[in-house]
Amino acid sequence: MVRMQDGKTVRLRLTRPPPSIWSRPPFGFAWMLVWVGLAVALATYPIVRTLTRRLERLQRGVQQWGAGDLSARMPETGSDEVAFLAKRFNHAAERVESLVKSHEVLLASQKSLLANASHELRSPLTRIRMGLELMGPGVSPTSRAEIARNIHELDELIEEILLASRLEASETDMGTIESVDLVGLAAEECARVDAELLLPADPSAPDSGQFVHELAVQGVAKLLRRAVRNLLENARRHAAGEVSLRLSLVAQHAEIRVCDRGPGVPPELMERIFEPFYRLPGATERAGGVGLGLALVKSIAQRHGGRAFCENRPEGGACFIIELPLP
Repeated sequence: MVRMQDGKTVRLRLTRPPPSIWSRPPFGFAWMLVWVGLAVALATYPIVRTLTRRLERLQRGVQQWGAGDLSARMPETGSDEVAFLAKRFNHAAERVESLVKSHEVLLASQKSLLANASHELRSPLTRIRMGLELMGPGVSPTSRAEIARNIHELDELIEEILLASRLEASETDMGTIESVDLVGLAAEECARVDAELLLPADPSAPDSGQFVHELAVQGVAKLLRRAVRNLLENARRHAAGEVSLRLSLVAQHAEIRVCDRGPGVPPELMERIFEPFYRLPGATERAGGVGLGLALVKSIAQRHGGRAFCENRPEGGACFIIELPLP
């Protein structure tokens, strides 16, 4: 309003620009909520990040402990629920670690005692064998043969117990790792027990009738020989006919398959026969073996990064298979 000199009044009306759509309801309230949310987030982020960082440390510690590091412990700083959880975890971890260590010490002492006792039994066995040789002619050949058989069986038992105790100790050096030719090893062992040797065809030969002359794996020669010998002797002991050993290549593994024509193995016992000192129902001590042969085969295969298992043949009999990784 402007008052003029002649007493008149002039009124000027100026129109305002239309308001922006973002400032009209409900957008104005929404923007207010956004700004309030950002302010709250910026204010609470340091507190929340501190809590989540402690939870992440707790998670990493639990994963490390679960991976096998039983000495892993959590920081117990603070007096909130995270600190209480860390204290309870540390307490449980200490108890588990102490139990595992006590069990390992007890197991190591038992293995050492078993190995020492088995080793000490060799001396009286040697004296008994020498006394048997020095016995006069008055002893009947049957009694002499029975005593010799018992001594031989006891000697085999001691040797297998010593080998089993060494295989169970993973930190023990079992021998020199070298390239072992399975063809030559299998041929020698098959000739020893009169078993048939079947070799895979040579894919590089022009004639399809040629067979491989060498199949090498990395391992300890004496252990692999012991595993093959145990399978062949076990098959010969229970076979009702021929025994065969087949070498083949399966994927990235060399396969040793020893088959017989015996009664086979019940499917529910195919895992148990690899347990130490387990015999199939009906087996007698007179049949030979002490129940450690297949257990040693499984341990030797596992120490070489492979496995051992059993299958029944459709035409009768059982096949015992050792799979070993190729170099």
